[in-house]
Amino acid sequence: MLARLSAISLILLLGACATPEPPPPPPSAPTPVPPPPKAEKPRIESQPLKHLVGRNLKAMPIKPLNVKTRCTFRDEVTGTRGKLDLQVREDEVKRFVAEVNIPKRGVCRFNMKDFDQDKGRHPVTLNGNGSCAVRMWEQESRVTVAFNECAAKCEGNAYEYLWPILIDGKTGRCV
Repeated sequence: MLARLSAISLILLLGACATPEPPPPPPSAPTPVPPPPKAEKPRIESQPLKHLVGRNLKAMPIKPLNVKTRCTFRDEVTGTRGKLDLQVREDEVKRFVAEVNIPKRGVCRFNMKDFDQDKGRHPVTLNGNGSCAVRMWEQESRVTVAFNECAAKCEGNAYEYLWPILIDGKTGRCV
């Protein structure tokens, strides 16, 4: 009898394991999901730099550039020396010849005949053949003559060491 009872319980146990699962319920229509509420973007306000708070700074006035100089210069530290002949009247470049000799690097030479001036553009800009640009502007009492992408105007790798030329606007001397 014990054997019979064991056999029946074993059959019932196996039968319980063998019953198939009920089929899944039919898919129902998806419930619409409302769009998320639009979050308002926070307004970003410009904050003054802590060093400028309380200072009464005004924009530099844009006025026509007027400078005339024939000067030479020498940097005591690097040994770089050069000369500049420049005349600009009412933002129009009349004369421009510059030569900068950088020891162990080479010489850079610039001549007005190799440039065309961009009219009506501030700062005063001379565009050379290729990508070379020479820009001139006045800041307080100094005039800056800066060179950009002028490797073709220089020997060796001097263009990598070419710095702007500064001119004292009152005296016309190279600084």
